[in-house]
Amino acid sequence: MTTGWATPALNARELYRFFRTGDDETLALRGVSLTVARGETVAVVGPSGSGKSTLLACLAGLDEPAGGSVEVAGERISHRPEAVRARIRAHRIGVLLQSRNLLPHLDVRGNIRLARRAWRHSGFRPSADELLDRVGLGERGRATPAQLSGGELARAGLAVALANHPDVLLADEPTGELDGYTEEQVLELLRDHAAQGAGLLIVTHSAEVVAIADRVVTIRDGEVAA
Repeated sequence: MTTGWATPALNARELYRFFRTGDDETLALRGVSLTVARGETVAVVGPSGSGKSTLLACLAGLDEPAGGSVEVAGERISHRPEAVRARIRAHRIGVLLQSRNLLPHLDVRGNIRLARRAWRHSGFRPSADELLDRVGLGERGRATPAQLSGGELARAGLAVALANHPDVLLADEPTGELDGYTEEQVLELLRDHAAQGAGLLIVTHSAEVVAIADRVVTIRDGEVAA
């Protein structure tokens, strides 16, 4: 890590996000603020359509908030050119989406190498083989996503998200389609990364994820519920 534990892994202030459909306007985020400390696991919960996935996209720099700001390890990612956001994301953020984060034409090792290529600077990063061993896929590095089971896909996606030893890991329903045993494995891997000084934020409906979180944030109608 390049900064001390005193600096939050993630800090979002007063996030607003609007969507327009014709003459209609939907306010998806209404002044959401949250902080994730290093070593902390935060579960974000709420009903479908409450703004959880929109929030995660803004935190990851995949979408721009209409108002407010997002800092990752003290570096602002919001309201900056896409090229700058992509650089910060490659360096500091691991993203694990419901649709996974694997390119279908590359094998697992190739997906990890591609993620690592996006950040060329020096600094500690586990090797592809170390990552594969950590997620229990040491013998599956040459397999393509189509050749993996659901549990293997989840663990391969996690290996890609961890490729650059990110300061913060953002996960959207990472265990939604997994059996109980595989869910336990994935959650243990996520917590292990947080224990190394990263922040972990998980958007979830899973009671098991909520149980392992240090803190739970509820989003309702685009706001943090009191």
